[in-house]
Amino acid sequence: MSARSRELFGLVPVAILVTAGFTAVFIVESAQLGGTSLFYGAYFLALCVAAHLIIRWRLPDADPFLFPLVALLAAFGLVMIYRMNADLARDQANWFVLGLIAFSATIIFLRDYHVLERYRYVIASAGIALLLLPRVPGIGAITNDAYLSIQLGPITFQPTEIAKLCIVIFLASYLREKREVLVVGARRIMGVTLPPLKHLGPLLVVWGIAMLMLIFIRDLGSSLMFFGVFLALIYVATARISFVIIGLGLFLLGAWFFASTVGHVGERFDIWLNPFADASGAGYQISQSLFAQADGGLFGQGLGSSLLELPQVSADCAEQFPSCGAILPAPHTDFVYSVIVNELGLFGGAAVILIYLMIAARGFKTALLANDGFSKLLATGLTAVFALQAFVIIGGVTRVIPLTGVTLPLISYGGSSIIANMILFALLLMISDDARRHARTQQGGDLV
Repeated sequence: MSARSRELFGLVPVAILVTAGFTAVFIVESAQLGGTSLFYGAYFLALCVAAHLIIRWRLPDADPFLFPLVALLAAFGLVMIYRMNADLARDQANWFVLGLIAFSATIIFLRDYHVLERYRYVIASAGIALLLLPRVPGIGAITNDAYLSIQLGPITFQPTEIAKLCIVIFLASYLREKREVLVVGARRIMGVTLPPLKHLGPLLVVWGIAMLMLIFIRDLGSSLMFFGVFLALIYVATARISFVIIGLGLFLLGAWFFASTVGHVGERFDIWLNPFADASGAGYQISQSLFAQADGGLFGQGLGSSLLELPQVSADCAEQFPSCGAILPAPHTDFVYSVIVNELGLFGGAAVILIYLMIAARGFKTALLANDGFSKLLATGLTAVFALQAFVIIGGVTRVIPLTGVTLPLISYGGSSIIANMILFALLLMISDDARRHARTQQGGDLV
């Protein structure tokens, strides 16, 4: 069976999941089923088959499992959001269509992704501008005490989602060219390989940008995500673990310093360390998240069965606490994973993590197969930024790390996240097609 045929057959279980998921929600909410769930499943399958045909036309040798896994996450996200709010689910479905259009346009019109390497400084400048855009008066919007969004009329957009692609493209291009310089003249001190001080410039610059994000836009999650991607790329480029150790040390030192001196950063860390000290106030979100996940047990309450809002709240409570009445605040964005664990249990939450790990595995395999430095670094960076984003939000709601405002990729409600991630996977499939075609001509036969 060819790679594209495997991809097509992989979409069928996704459509079945959509149909079964909506059916389960309808059973909980109403006794009348009708054919609505079948229509939703057929519509979703038609959209994915259309994207599959474009992949078959332009990228015949691309990884056959990546797109079905992406569609699986998107389908699961639609079911979960519909379970919470039908209007939001319709918006999310529209964003998914726009994401597929952006996905297809990237594949069709970006004939050779290597051209991105030539415009790395323009792309980097655009990425930094996008990161700072939420602080522009008049359009910047505050989300969970962080400057994450811009608002243009009725449209709210998170420029960080697009900025992450720009930063990854720049880092892949820069490190491909400068990786030899980073290891020239390196010395071993106490068993650790240290580069010359003059060659620590790129590391210090990216560290400075990460710290700027931590203070200026108050976004610990994106700061951790971008710096983590940089460390992954610099390790792949140089094969020096000492760079990662130095980078981690710098990040931890900077985070500790600003947690001790900057109020909003220290508050985030205090809530993380002891959320139950003020469980009805500042620690309400994370406390309720932990309670919801514990209440799910191994098998969960059942899809659509968890209670997200209190039937009635007192006026005093509503006036004192903005989140009063919400058993789990922001369940469709920041805390969607907590809802998943509550309704599907530990096994359901582990299954979601397993899908993310499978996508990461396919992405890193693409990086291994790539036949040039830029492709290897770009595939590594795109995969790492996606995996780290999932880790940051899941780690936040499970209290592994401080809670941040990033979205759970392809599952949380959010149009900018859907579009950015679909472009990300379009680039990853283009790299995969190039790498697998080259490997097939060298080795012969089809690759799994």
